[in-house]
Amino acid sequence: MASQKPLSEQTIMNGYVFYKIMRDPKKLKPLLEFILKTKIQKLTLIEPEKTLKERFSSKGVRLDLYVEDDEGDVYDVDVQTTADGSLPLRMRYYQSMLDQTFFPVGLDYSTLRKSFVIFICDHDPFKQKRYIYTFQNRCDQDKNLLFGDRASKIVVNTKGRIRKELKEILAYLDHGEVTGKFSRELDEAVQALKESEEGALEYMTWMTYGAEREAAGKFIRNVELIRGWYDDKSDLPMETMAKAIRVTIPQFENALTLIKTHPEMDDADIASRINWWMYK
Repeated sequence: MASQKPLSEQTIMNGYVFYKIMRDPKKLKPLLEFILKTKIQKLTLIEPEKTLKERFSSKGVRLDLYVEDDEGDVYDVDVQTTADGSLPLRMRYYQSMLDQTFFPVGLDYSTLRKSFVIFICDHDPFKQKRYIYTFQNRCDQDKNLLFGDRASKIVVNTKGRIRKELKEILAYLDHGEVTGKFSRELDEAVQALKESEEGALEYMTWMTYGAEREAAGKFIRNVELIRGWYDDKSDLPMETMAKAIRVTIPQFENALTLIKTHPEMDDADIASRINWWMYK
């Protein structure tokens, strides 16, 4: 979940701040050119009309920054400040969402566009001190043989080693240092967002949905564990299991009753019907 700091204390590496600033193609374009080491003629934000509330209701708290270049290639760009080892799996999920978004049912597979999932990290997830890690599917038996699925995953490490003349962007992303025209423009936009009343209200909405999303995930996991205990006919006593997953006996029993009497309900449905606070 995002940090609980107020908007006034956040940097561009906060998910909300990054989305609001970089949804301007004029600001995102230099960043992508830096990452991809190529010139982009034109960059277009996709679905800019969606409100934050609509995004939350359909995709949790992800602020998907989808853009398309003049060649038809698509990009999903995000910041990641969680160093929990799940980054490769997160990127796999983001890639699947990208394909679902831009590949309508019925189209031929050959129409799949070249796609890039880009994570900008404030840590080095692979511990090799590189500032760019680029991944594409290759054959294990022949590393020169690309799979050809047109999908690339790129990880930017803001603390990686880089030539001095390319340092400006990473320096600003990493610790907010303004050293040139581009970083100054970014910083001015960030400061303006922090001082806006609209930004403060949107940010609070984003934080609220984030907290709700995190709680929902925890409760669904509780039901998943209770279902596993029931399905496996575990010898572990209910009291011991409830204590292990940190739920009360009434909560455990309520979930178990719903599992037994409503086999058509999934874990999310069951979790939503239990008052997890009643017995606390």
